[in-house]
Amino acid sequence: MFDIEQELKKLPDKPGVYIMHDKNDKIIYVGKAISLKNRVRQYFRKNNKTKRIENMVALIDHFEYIVTDNESEALILECNLIKKNMPKFNVLLKDDKTYPYIKVNVQEKYPDVYITRRILNDGAKYFGPYASAGSAKEMVDFIKSKFKIRQCKSFKFKDRPCLNYHIKKCSAPCMNYISEGEYREQINQIINLLSGKTEALIKQLDKEMQEASKKLEFEKAAYLRDKKLAIEKISYERQKVSNLSENDIDVIGLARNELRVCIEVFFIRNSKMVGREHYFLEGLEDETDKEILSNFLKQYYLDSLIIPHRIMVKEEIEDKDLLEKSLSEKMGRAVEIKSPQKGEKLKLVEMAENNAKITLENTEKEKYGVVNEFKKVLKMEKLPRKIESYDISNISGQYVVAAMCVLQDGTVKKNLSRTFKIKTVIGQDDPECMKEVIIRRLKHSIDNPKGAFGELPDTIFVDGGITQMRAAKEAINVYNLDIPIFGMVKDDKHSTRALIDENRNELPLSERLMNTITYFQDCVHEKAIGYHRKLRGKDITKSELDEIPGIGPAKKKALLKKFGSVQKIKEASIEELTKIKGINEKLAKSIKGEGSL
Repeated sequence: MFDIEQELKKLPDKPGVYIMHDKNDKIIYVGKAISLKNRVRQYFRKNNKTKRIENMVALIDHFEYIVTDNESEALILECNLIKKNMPKFNVLLKDDKTYPYIKVNVQEKYPDVYITRRILNDGAKYFGPYASAGSAKEMVDFIKSKFKIRQCKSFKFKDRPCLNYHIKKCSAPCMNYISEGEYREQINQIINLLSGKTEALIKQLDKEMQEASKKLEFEKAAYLRDKKLAIEKISYERQKVSNLSENDIDVIGLARNELRVCIEVFFIRNSKMVGREHYFLEGLEDETDKEILSNFLKQYYLDSLIIPHRIMVKEEIEDKDLLEKSLSEKMGRAVEIKSPQKGEKLKLVEMAENNAKITLENTEKEKYGVVNEFKKVLKMEKLPRKIESYDISNISGQYVVAAMCVLQDGTVKKNLSRTFKIKTVIGQDDPECMKEVIIRRLKHSIDNPKGAFGELPDTIFVDGGITQMRAAKEAINVYNLDIPIFGMVKDDKHSTRALIDENRNELPLSERLMNTITYFQDCVHEKAIGYHRKLRGKDITKSELDEIPGIGPAKKKALLKKFGSVQKIKEASIEELTKIKGINEKLAKSIKGEGSL
């Protein structure tokens, strides 16, 4: 058995990475330390820990550690382990998007240009990322229409040129119709275009056009003129290029609310903003901006092949010197992380932060609009991100069941719904059934907050009026909890009519909220009815078929497959029954004559 106190005494006073596991051996946290001995011990001592860390420590069953030669190695190992294992208590950059790049495979004799989503350290030149595959395709189509480079995916010499040569979209290097030097010159022009160096490219095209005119090569001159005009129209400011110059800067802005964090990245190239991206992080209420930015920069840049000379953030981050050193060693040149205090660079950081705030607000309006509306209508202090609803179903007190559905962040999550068999209530008493179910449900989260039921709900909606609401209130009082209760009331036509509070007041609902509540109530009602029918159907089938001597699972299945229902079996003749494999006349008479059906 792992004895935490004994293992803490064995920790070395050396740099390394520590890995926390829960009782199921799942990795829940990864961290680095200059001194493993000092850092890991802090988690298990009484001090001012954030709620996030307290929750993490409560789940630690055992830990392990890896000693490294220095803190730089620990930093890189920490980042790799976080990305590999995605521990729930680490700040995680969940970016599963793979952005498109334009690749020029300059290592080949006759390079081609195409879109890729993988960056390899293969000597090729990569341009991007582009905001969408459409914008990258638009650029590649332009290049292939204006530069006569090969269109084929694999290059090989042929005995005749393809159609692209005849329609003047390829110079046919496969036929040696263009020299390697001339082809390479076209590739260099494409690289200049993608790099944003269009001024030099246009001057070169002007010079070539004039020379072609002097030689009376008017067709070539016209081709060069069209290419020049097209390039002048291309906006290269949407791209960012991987072979960076000394003036290249990434500007990082952060905005947050009670739900999540948004980080905005501006890409500044050659004194122009050429692109931007944003990322969302959740569950970081107790983390400081410095901690969030530090973890973001590690995960964002340490395994990237595209790193600028300078990264700008609002305030100095944790591990700044260490991260600068690691990134500089990775790139073979200086990489700085700066926190500007004044001037244009500070304004850039503030602009990134303002954009992060706007991005966050716009996204919240879309994703959490319903939740924010509920917060206002229900007059709650915090957002009701998790709303649970309950309904009881029975027929004259028989087969009494209940169902629970969950409205998470404004969306019904059917995978979180649950069903219950009533255990303690005899007969038809819906309020007592409601009380039993909610007590059982709350106990799940109190005993195991990280279990299948998850955290406690922010509020509860019950299907029914004031009587069911009072029963729900009694249930939460058992655990001295403060969870608001509301009732979803239906009209005479069994349609959702209103949402009421504990004083029977009908709450003012917008059309969107009314539609949400109606759907929510229908979902929990259908879940309860469906479970009730399932149990009743199983019970009926069991009592009338399984109790007949000689009827096993195979014969039961064959009978139901042939006749469709128990009632149809009842109505079948002896002759019809004996046509079923395994049913002889004696068994058929037993089915028909002994009253089992």
